[in-house]
Amino acid sequence: MRLSARVDYALRATAELAATANGPGRGRPVTADQIARAQEIPPKFLESILLQLRRGGVVQAQRGPEGGYWLARPADEISLAEVIRVIDGPLAHVRGQRPEELGYHGAARALQEVWIALRASEREILELVTVADVAAGTLPSRVTELAADPRAWT
Repeated sequence: MRLSARVDYALRATAELAATANGPGRGRPVTADQIARAQEIPPKFLESILLQLRRGGVVQAQRGPEGGYWLARPADEISLAEVIRVIDGPLAHVRGQRPEELGYHGAARALQEVWIALRASEREILELVTVADVAAGTLPSRVTELAADPRAWT
């Protein structure tokens, strides 16, 4: 699986917003600059990502001196899959197409099922894990079990 820098930054930004929502400044908007500094994200790049997240209904924003960003819903209701879809679109594409739209023939026919199974596997994990899980560092047991396998790290 390959994730773009935009997705990586979007996930880090939403985790930062989730952590801030439960921290000392609870309930106060967080500026893009604060997020950028905390997560070492280029500020201009982050601004465009936050705009995309706002348009996708993941974050809300307020302008002005007391302005900033916050999650549009509780962090435990926002899956990693949702953030990824808002930023990059559907989870699994092959040559820019959905796996069920591909037409494989002959000896390669089974590849379509492989791509669909891969998407289902990705979806299982990415919809299971929420922004709250990441921010709290308490991942679901299924994720920690998979990550504990040394083969997962190579």
